[in-house]
Amino acid sequence: MQKIRKGDKVVVLAGKDKGREGEVVQVMPKEDKAVVRGINLIRKHQKQTQSQEGGIITKEAPIHLSNIAIVDKDGKPTRVGFEVKDGKKVRVAKRSGEVING
Repeated sequence: MQKIRKGDKVVVLAGKDKGREGEVVQVMPKEDKAVVRGINLIRKHQKQTQSQEGGIITKEAPIHLSNIAIVDKDGKPTRVGFEVKDGKKVRVAKRSGEVING
């Protein structure tokens, strides 16, 4: 089970976007990275093909999982722990002790 999953609301802890919040779009567990909507934007030169237009496009680059944390109900970053409740392993916010949905 992963601590950060697709659809989680996260806050950036380090880097140029420190303090900004966004939603996880994709998680890459083998590289320990995640793509967050609106965070770590890069500008890339795109070559024109039959299916897409060329030019300079802006897109999200992956960010390391150690540089993001889940947002707790009070809007502050929290660490994630695991507990077994009703025979199921669930994610728990360390700050509040609440079960994280999903």
